[in-house]
Amino acid sequence: MSKDWHLDPSAPITGTDQTILDFWQWGFSNILMNNLRGVFAEFLVGTALGCLQQSRVEWDTFDLVYNGMKIEVKSSAYIQAWHKDKYSNISFNIGAKREYDYTTNRYGEEVKRHADMYVFCLLEEKNLERIDPLQTTQWKFYVVLTKELDLHFPYQKTISLSSVARITNPCTYEELKATVDGLLQK
Repeated sequence: MSKDWHLDPSAPITGTDQTILDFWQWGFSNILMNNLRGVFAEFLVGTALGCLQQSRVEWDTFDLVYNGMKIEVKSSAYIQAWHKDKYSNISFNIGAKREYDYTTNRYGEEVKRHADMYVFCLLEEKNLERIDPLQTTQWKFYVVLTKELDLHFPYQKTISLSSVARITNPCTYEELKATVDGLLQK
């Protein structure tokens, strides 16, 4: 891409009396929606690790780069924006995929997990009256090296929370950086 699309919230939308902030508030305020919760989870992990310098690339084979490690961030929650009368089963996508090359506009041949590490983010609050994704205390983070997923779950496309919990322990937002750093030392 040739243009930097990092917009100022006060940037006007030509031909209207609206700004980009108006658009963001209209279209991207409900972070309980799966797609926005996922992007928000990437943002949380990036803030904990201090690695938000690079722009987010939609549909990339990993979400963040921290100390040279490619990190894939996955998110799940018991309460969904559209279905609040029962809890969702917690699972995360870990399927192997082909890498997309934005310069050639083609997919690579190799099907694999391209990240070096996965961070599974669970918005664990189950009370509809208290759920607030902006409260980092309502999140748990499960950090797993991809080589562990490849060892224990080489062909699985999704993984349940119970399976994740068999290979790693959860950490809080405050513990996330130390947990990631500890795995990088292995």
